Amino acid sequence: MKRVMAFVAQYGIYVALAAEFLWFGLTLPGTFWSSGNLENVLRQNSFGAVLAVGMTLAILTGGIDLSIGSVVALAGVSAVSALAHGGGIVGALAAAVAVGAVVGLVNAVLVTRVRIPPFLASLAMMLIVRAVAMKVTRGETVRVPAEIDAAFSGMMTGRLPVAAMLAVVLAAWCLLVRTPFGRHVYAVGGNVEAARLAGIRVRRVLTGVYVLCGALAGLAGVMLASRLAAGDPRSGVSFELDAVAAVVVGGTSLFGGRGTMWGTLAGVFFVGFLNNGLTLAGVESFDQQIVKGCVLLAATSLDLWRGKESA
Repeated sequence: MKRVMAFVAQYGIYVALAAEFLWFGLTLPGTFWSSGNLENVLRQNSFGAVLAVGMTLAILTGGIDLSIGSVVALAGVSAVSALAHGGGIVGALAAAVAVGAVVGLVNAVLVTRVRIPPFLASLAMMLIVRAVAMKVTRGETVRVPAEIDAAFSGMMTGRLPVAAMLAVVLAAWCLLVRTPFGRHVYAVGGNVEAARLAGIRVRRVLTGVYVLCGALAGLAGVMLASRLAAGDPRSGVSFELDAVAAVVVGGTSLFGGRGTMWGTLAGVFFVGFLNNGLTLAGVESFDQQIVKGCVLLAATSLDLWRGKESA
């Protein structure tokens, strides 16, 4: 049984992704496997994958960040505002990432200093950041200036969003498996007290994790704003739930200490291809939500079972 669980933990999501891909390809011939559809799925899920990378870091420590969807909205508004003030694309990127990093830092202070549980701290920040985005725009969409619209919108065309997504995933993978910080992230998620006794600076690790999570949400906000050609304070709703679903489906334990970036990427596209396949099959959106909920329940149950078997 332990060998079976070890195989499922390491390769289950990849087997499931391959089976899903084959199933939809055979049941939806000529549409699902078309190059146009596959490219569209890759582009559509690129910013979701960037969000999921940050969420993976948070969940690996045994925490969570529910504010990332609101950060996407505020970062997108900030990016477009920077463009309107002559900041250029580099200035827009810097503004969005900085906004996300600041929100992540506040989350880290609330978790490490005030000692509010991550769920409640980030839930409060989700409400606050969303309100700030609505307040500064008065609930209205901020349009990209016409003179830079083509250049800014071009960021989410062709292969650029996919390249950005892969670069983020690769960098995060290297951070986790090639650096002391990555090893400390796993140690804190595995047993925070043992990590503290081993001399790991837990507060510093958690601060780094939440700042990175926020910064990546800021980057995802720029990517979404580029796709919309506008900064929408209403964007990003439920993105945090999609990110959690992708991370858990990808094999990262909700209890921390176990998971991989490549598993998260597979989880993102498992959910992405599921949405795409069900849409092409004509399944209603409400029924799609039911299917996604069942998939998340199954993944969570597997995580609980795996935890009991390894105990």
